[in-house]
Amino acid sequence: MLHFWLAERTGIMSVKRVGIAYHPLNEAAHSLAKKLARYLDDSGVPAWLCSAWETGKLKAEVPGTDLVLTAGGDGTILRVAQVVMGHGVPITGINLGQLGFLAEIRADEIMDRLPGLLDGKGWIDERTVLEARLTPAAGEKSGETFYALNDVVVARGGIARIIYVEASINSKRLAKYKADGVIVATATGSTGYSLSAGGPVLPPQADDFLLTPILPHPGPAYGLVLEPNTVVGLKVRTYHQATLSVDGHLNRELSTGDSLTVKRSDTRVRFLRSSPRDYFYTTLEQKLKVNRQ
Repeated sequence: MLHFWLAERTGIMSVKRVGIAYHPLNEAAHSLAKKLARYLDDSGVPAWLCSAWETGKLKAEVPGTDLVLTAGGDGTILRVAQVVMGHGVPITGINLGQLGFLAEIRADEIMDRLPGLLDGKGWIDERTVLEARLTPAAGEKSGETFYALNDVVVARGGIARIIYVEASINSKRLAKYKADGVIVATATGSTGYSLSAGGPVLPPQADDFLLTPILPHPGPAYGLVLEPNTVVGLKVRTYHQATLSVDGHLNRELSTGDSLTVKRSDTRVRFLRSSPRDYFYTTLEQKLKVNRQ
């Protein structure tokens, strides 16, 4: 981490230790990860290899690491991001998934681009993170705090029945949604679930974030673009199952009366990019077309 902070100030970067996290159910990702590890070893760069689902092992390896390569898709990056938050260690994503909004490098490009990344020819892309505090209605349960690079979702559970979500902005009542749920998404997450629910696409480095209802009844409801200092409150009212989902893989069951407070965190997730700085806009329509096919 210290090597990257030095690089941003002096223009000189030294990558002395690299981590490689891969999707464990994708054989191509595992094979690529082992190929990268061999290349780094032959280049004299110490490297560690780990499944992106082994959170405990990742947490032990990240300190002292200068860069984490991920082999998989955006979901793999979201898992790794949960671990590197607070350490300042950048991620470079290699896309073996479908869209690759976060994992910008194709698998057939990485061996050509990796030497440049190791030599400091990339740039740092910082992304906003949301902090979500869950407060259970039942007093005997303690609350939990979560961090999301993509989104925080309050939604119905396995039973196909709508839930009620009381939403507030800076402690002022906004609306009572009768819907499948509500999404609070970062600019990074604006191309994910929120987009499918009718939300807009934000510039990826923006500090603004989104509040987007999911299939509200009786008709469409507007989403909101919120300023960075906004605090969103969500309270669940339901006779059925409800769920909290953070970045699509951290999940908790919710009961009626449970509440969530969501705001922008001081924490950031950093990416080391090798594509041009306008890559997001030059590839956006192509990626969305693939998603529509």
